[in-house]
Amino acid sequence: QVQLVESGGGLVQAGGSLRLSCAASGSIFSINAMGWYRQAPGKQRELVAHITSGGRKNYADPVKGRFTISRDNAKNTVYLQMNSLKPEDTAVYYCNADINGNEGERDYWGQGTQVAVSS
Repeated sequence: QVQLVESGGGLVQAGGSLRLSCAASGSIFSINAMGWYRQAPGKQRELVAHITSGGRKNYADPVKGRFTISRDNAKNTVYLQMNSLKPEDTAVYYCNADINGNEGERDYWGQGTQVAVSS
């Protein structure tokens, strides 16, 4: 069974930095795209950043220039480096991955990690 486990969330002051990690484990043949989403209270889940298996990246406009997504294919891990954090970045951050495993190609989600930015 495939699992995504996130870590690295927490409370930080505005202007600070955090680094999120998400490790995939289980019966994995290959991982296609990976990404980070976030959901603030009362709002819909939204894409933050996305990276293809070939390393192509795209970012939501609010985080461009401040956040950087990367992946380590040998470790089946995706990262999100968040700099110059703002209170509006406060949300639960979810990892997502398109994985080829024993059950075929499926979309998987992590359990979420809370990021809180104080002003």
